[in-house]
Amino acid sequence: MTANELRKKYLEFFKEKEHAIIPSASVVPENDPTVLFTTAGMHPLVPYLMGEKHPLGKRLANSQKCIRTGDIDDVGDNRHLTFFEMLGNWSLGDYFKREAIEWSWEFMTDSKWLGLDPKRIYITVFAGDGEAGISRDDDSIGIWKEQYEKVGIEAGVCELDRKAEKNSRIFLLGKEDNFWGPAGETGPCGPCSEMFYDVRPDEGELIGTHDEMVKSFRLMEIWNDVFMEFNKTSAGSYEKMAQQNVDTGMGLERTITVMSGKENVFDTDLFLPIIQKIEELSGKKYADEENKKPMRIIADHIKAAVFIIADGVEPSNVQRGYVLRRLIRRAVRQGHLLGINENFTAEIAKVVQRMYGEIYLEIADDKILRILEEEENKFRKTLENGLDKIEKYLNNPEKNIIFRKVGDQAQEAPVFFYSDAADLVFDLYQTNGFPFEMSLEELKKRAISIGVSFDEGRLKKEFDERLEKHQELSRTASAGMFKGGLADAKEKTTQLHTAAHLMLAGLRKVLGDHIHQKGSNINGERIRFDFSHPDKMTEEQKKAVEEYVNAALKENAEVIMEEMTPDEAREAGAEGAFEHKYGDMVKVYEIPGFSKEICGGPHVKNTSEIKGVFRITKEESSSAGVRRIKAVVAE
Repeated sequence: MTANELRKKYLEFFKEKEHAIIPSASVVPENDPTVLFTTAGMHPLVPYLMGEKHPLGKRLANSQKCIRTGDIDDVGDNRHLTFFEMLGNWSLGDYFKREAIEWSWEFMTDSKWLGLDPKRIYITVFAGDGEAGISRDDDSIGIWKEQYEKVGIEAGVCELDRKAEKNSRIFLLGKEDNFWGPAGETGPCGPCSEMFYDVRPDEGELIGTHDEMVKSFRLMEIWNDVFMEFNKTSAGSYEKMAQQNVDTGMGLERTITVMSGKENVFDTDLFLPIIQKIEELSGKKYADEENKKPMRIIADHIKAAVFIIADGVEPSNVQRGYVLRRLIRRAVRQGHLLGINENFTAEIAKVVQRMYGEIYLEIADDKILRILEEEENKFRKTLENGLDKIEKYLNNPEKNIIFRKVGDQAQEAPVFFYSDAADLVFDLYQTNGFPFEMSLEELKKRAISIGVSFDEGRLKKEFDERLEKHQELSRTASAGMFKGGLADAKEKTTQLHTAAHLMLAGLRKVLGDHIHQKGSNINGERIRFDFSHPDKMTEEQKKAVEEYVNAALKENAEVIMEEMTPDEAREAGAEGAFEHKYGDMVKVYEIPGFSKEICGGPHVKNTSEIKGVFRITKEESSSAGVRRIKAVVAE
């Protein structure tokens, strides 16, 4: 089975179970400024999981593009990825644990669908948490036991942190592993039940704890059923929600790995075409052990970069742009290790476009190749400048060589270390983006050339100390930066969200119909809004927009929501990103005489609820052809 076939089968299965198939949202969250990227299929659906009505009903399914940056340093092992697709199905207050578990089992084991061997499937269930006042998920345990009984397997329960026994099928895990959420400090959350597949059954019975089996890559997680039973309050307590939701996620990459009989996500049709291109460009073989990790990192990072750029992000030194820049530069660095000395990222991206272009139309844009080419050129210039600085540093006769004793030897053995090398290396890293590993490489080469050993550990320690100090300062500076967030649907945030709609309508009236939203970050204190426009706004233009919004606030205008098809929304004159895919139905919010826009977020019912005067506090450039406004509504 190919990955495309797996994706298709999943959606067909849940369509048969009366789920509406919705399109993937952008990897850039539309209504949540608290995170940089969409990290799971449920992320764009938070308002609906909180109780808002979805235009396509209570049963949904899709394949969602996801970016997770926390695992970047782990990329290169058998399962960690930056970009991945999450196959998901949701119940918005409709079915619950029984249906979710039974359908998971059916899709995994039925020969019509995946036909996986039930003997190789293992389950985890929430063990309970006395401190939080949440009991063990016995309901899920009972339903899973029934599924195993259907195929004649006795499913024993392995207690928390205990080693597997002969009949162990269901492993109890604690809150850290088997309790999902909430996405922020408060919100929907609940126990989850994960499905794992034994990728090396020839080794016999499982030995050790569940954690040991996962870390040894014996068991690979392929699916997770989350049962959103609770709402975590600001006081830290867990209350049963009136709407009991199901949120599931099957990782496409991990599942196709076990379907292919592989132990590694990179040895599947989702990566092999990319790796073959890297082999061609480098003249190296993936089969050689020393080439595997750099090739895997390049394949993962460029694939992720393609999808991030396709959804409107460009390289920069802050937030999403910084993540994108880091991915591209890490890929170039790995290319350097493989001996690729010419630009190559755009060539890799073309392979990604061919692989995914028919499924995600937005990645076929030539702009992606241009941005990669430009960023790679910049970084290669950075590498040249960094190597030049290191060369000048090493040739400075005033630098000190430090000696220290080695072991118990009485005499001092020379250990090469320049006294201020860590300052240079950190400055190159922080200011120029020059990789620490390349600085280390150059210093080690010099040590070898003069016949002494190099104190690599000391340099790494001092570099890490400087980096940690810098990161602490950065965290302090940005603390509270995304306080609140649109996903929490708090009263003031909701007011400002509706005000942002009015502001966009005002911008289009004052500046022209070429104005479209390019991004937003709205919390309970202010609006930050990016829009397409080539020029700086004049004071008169800003004042005109302010007057437009304030007129709507004084009008006490009703906010009307209608559900319609995207074509009907376009014909009705609604503002929206029509180049992106929508589902069969969308929500259109209209403030008669002022604004009409497609949106899935929370809104006030009347503009009179927006208390205060709208004022633009700042207007500046965000990126090429994009301007940024910061605005408030204050008494």
